Amino acid sequence: MIYLQFGLYLALMLGIGYYSMRKTHNNQDFIIGGRSLGPVTSAISAGASDMSGWLLLGLPGAVFASGLVEGVWIAAGLTLGAYLNWLIVAPRLRIATEVTSTVTIPSFLAKRFEDNSGVIKTVSTLVILFFFTLYVASGLKGGTLLFAHSFGVSEEVALYVTAFVVVSYTFLGGYLAVCWTDLIQGILMLAALTACLILGYTAISGADVVISEVKPEAFKFSTSFITGASLMAWGLGYFGQPHILARFIGIDSVKSIPKARRVGITWMVLSLVISIAIALIGIGYDAIHPLSSVSGEGGNPERIFLALTEVLFHPVFAGFILAAVLAAVMSTADSQLLVLTSSLTEDLSIFSKLDEKKKAWISRGGVVAFAILALVIASNDSGSILAMVGYAWGGFGAAFGPLMILALCWKGTTKAGAIAGMIVGAVTIFVVKNYVSIEGEYFYELMPAFILAFISIVVVSKVTKAPSQATLQKLNF
Repeated sequence: MIYLQFGLYLALMLGIGYYSMRKTHNNQDFIIGGRSLGPVTSAISAGASDMSGWLLLGLPGAVFASGLVEGVWIAAGLTLGAYLNWLIVAPRLRIATEVTSTVTIPSFLAKRFEDNSGVIKTVSTLVILFFFTLYVASGLKGGTLLFAHSFGVSEEVALYVTAFVVVSYTFLGGYLAVCWTDLIQGILMLAALTACLILGYTAISGADVVISEVKPEAFKFSTSFITGASLMAWGLGYFGQPHILARFIGIDSVKSIPKARRVGITWMVLSLVISIAIALIGIGYDAIHPLSSVSGEGGNPERIFLALTEVLFHPVFAGFILAAVLAAVMSTADSQLLVLTSSLTEDLSIFSKLDEKKKAWISRGGVVAFAILALVIASNDSGSILAMVGYAWGGFGAAFGPLMILALCWKGTTKAGAIAGMIVGAVTIFVVKNYVSIEGEYFYELMPAFILAFISIVVVSKVTKAPSQATLQKLNF
């Protein structure tokens, strides 16, 4: 039954991919869908591509293992960051990319700062290629966990299946396929979380179990300033995520953005709260009926949602719930593959003279190539999904976040300042991640990297030449 349900789900995704392919006539259609998607699809697609397997695997796993301290502060930071991103960046970026006739972040930045040398495109493209490949690898790792746990296959086989599923419809339909499938996946994710919460609560409500006694730290969310600030700093990452910013570029009108913001934030808050609640219920259920795959020898806390699904749902429905996890994995990996290949064809000069149809096929080839590279990384990495996501998320947040805010809101931002900010942000992420730690504290590298990148842009911009008045007037400064 589960195999049949997965098969039907995959067939639906491929059908959407094929339908989208028929509506994709050139590379810009492949990358931003002709700026044709409405507010609901754009909002839920942005949320689903953002949350990914982290929502159903990483977050509940962290709360199950450590209590609310991670869940509450990360969720608060993410909600605030997402709201401000829709409020500040979305309308300005939608207008700016239209007046500059650009469809990718590197291309927009090059036009914004009158960079004819190609330095900005080169630096920003390198950042995207490096961090997004790691990000896609984290998505494939989540899919591997799903298939290996659900079907008892080897992790190697599970990894190949996940890569095939993600690549197939993205290859066919590009942006339209990604957004429409993300809409379905976002709804499915929220439905799966809600059903699991209700059944899980029912299963433990009549039992004599007190979650706070089973795990005393379960409801503790007070923490030190550094740890709390670092956890909330996850929200700073939103301003620099190219796969989320792409939804702002591709929405049908700037007038649709307020509605999209309301829909997106509502979906996000509900999903985060329910995901955290499921982890707490999982603690109670595990105390009554031990879940060996989660807390036993060799257990993995990130399997808590999968384990509850197995024991709470009838097999007729279990396949659809497991498909929701696959949806979560795919809804980020597909978006990231699309951004990776768009940087390949739109931002590298080697392809600039090709016609749009040829570039669209090169973009499809890029989807396959980057997926293979991510597959190799995922197969050789032993870290957790949350750790891999955190590194890539921080890289984009620091390299692009301060720059996007200042480029869209401050006319004094200069080309030299932009380059300095991207380099300082990316380098700081790498240095802090690998060489800086504070004993007894969670110190997220995005916090210092974002601050230093922001300062670098402002300081360097103050002493270097600003873009021409013609460019600034075109951007409504």
